[in-house]
Amino acid sequence: MSAYDELMAYQRETAALAEVAGRLSWDQETMMPRGAADQRGEEMAAMETVLHARRTDARVADWLDRAEARNAVAAANLRHIRRDYDRGVKVPARLSAELARLTSLAHRVWAEARADDNFAAFAPTLKTIVALKREEGAALADGGDVYDALLNDYEPGATASELATMFGALRPRLVALREAVLGKPQPKALNGHFDEQKQMQLSRMLAKTFGYDMSRGRVDKAVHPFSSGSGDDVRITTRTNGLDPFNCFYSTIHEVGHAAYEQGIDPAYRLTPLGRGVSMGVHESQSRIYENQLGRSRPFCGWLFGQMKDAFGDFGIGSEHAFYAVVNRVHDGYIRTEADEVQYNLHVLLRFDLERQIISGALEVEDLEEAWNTRFEADFGFAVDKASDGVLQDVHWSGGLFGYFPTYTLGNVYAGCLMKALRTAIPELDAQLAEGDLSGATGWLKARVQRHGGLYEPRAVIEKACGFAPSEAPLLDYLEAKFGALYGL
Repeated sequence: MSAYDELMAYQRETAALAEVAGRLSWDQETMMPRGAADQRGEEMAAMETVLHARRTDARVADWLDRAEARNAVAAANLRHIRRDYDRGVKVPARLSAELARLTSLAHRVWAEARADDNFAAFAPTLKTIVALKREEGAALADGGDVYDALLNDYEPGATASELATMFGALRPRLVALREAVLGKPQPKALNGHFDEQKQMQLSRMLAKTFGYDMSRGRVDKAVHPFSSGSGDDVRITTRTNGLDPFNCFYSTIHEVGHAAYEQGIDPAYRLTPLGRGVSMGVHESQSRIYENQLGRSRPFCGWLFGQMKDAFGDFGIGSEHAFYAVVNRVHDGYIRTEADEVQYNLHVLLRFDLERQIISGALEVEDLEEAWNTRFEADFGFAVDKASDGVLQDVHWSGGLFGYFPTYTLGNVYAGCLMKALRTAIPELDAQLAEGDLSGATGWLKARVQRHGGLYEPRAVIEKACGFAPSEAPLLDYLEAKFGALYGL
């Protein structure tokens, strides 16, 4: 065997073990008994110790030195393995294991604090996580920007300053659109009770409609919906609320976007560095275009209106147009995952700015809740009522995922670009969506984005798919056109 072949055989075993570790995380969120949390933390730490040792094994460096890239696929594999190796050797095994152990335990602490609306109960654990993430970021940065080093775990090649410039260009037009829309009469919110078992039945049907292969996946319930896995085992979760079926349906469609990306990657890349989505920004572009540009479009809403009448009978909305307006209703709210398209990115920008301050040391954990509440009221014009609607609403920081939040807005930007290209490629798209036929749209996305996996760098994936360099302009144009028409602006 050549050095490259030996390296790839070793890499496949490492990737398989990482999938097992991922399944432990999935189980923790869905099936694990509450009393197993401490043991699971030890299990996760043990798995991370094994994975860290494999990723930093001296043989990997030797294979990388001797391996030859025979084609573009081999060159991309070596690029990813080199990046992971260089990262791994900078982070002490002790720190890697401690982060895995603590973030596993922190999930329970966060969930209980959230249920009790008590940030003080979570703050000591979060303070320890932040200290470890600062240490990890400093090791990775090697004298450079600590936050950028953490951001690169989720969006390789991105910098906070570049994203801040993009987000700064988004903010004025988003704020102006929000103010114009909120100055208009709003459609009434959905009213009534919707059987949660029927919600799950319709949710699974929607997953299949958007191309999710249930023979290689499953839909479960979790406090915070997520997608997990790759290749032939890609699982999603959603949540139900008897008063709000849209939360269930659009959480499902969103997570199917993530899952379809993983299921759509070229099978030849399975258990290689190319066999996963290339970045969280590109990943989010899939979930957001599935959820919003497709799932909340006027023609698809017309089809979904019929499905909901079949499932729930008369639920108080009399026409497809009224249903479309309710689905896309712009409304004040605390929760990022429930925010409308106009305001969603403002929720993300709040988190991006706060976590940069936390990692830099400009903001300490003890002051985080007050900083959150002050910023929220300044951005949205009303006060946070309780911690579960504020600083405790998201699971990310309990998992140590600093640098993850900005990829949500970057994904929205990418989705805007992809939708512009998709409409050009499929002129009959609206007619297909009106029939509940997503195959044209999802097939185009699979061919242009998903099948490549990690073959290209993140920005290059979007540029190749669209035929133009990504920017925030298509997203803003889409939002202004859509909500301008809805609200008669």
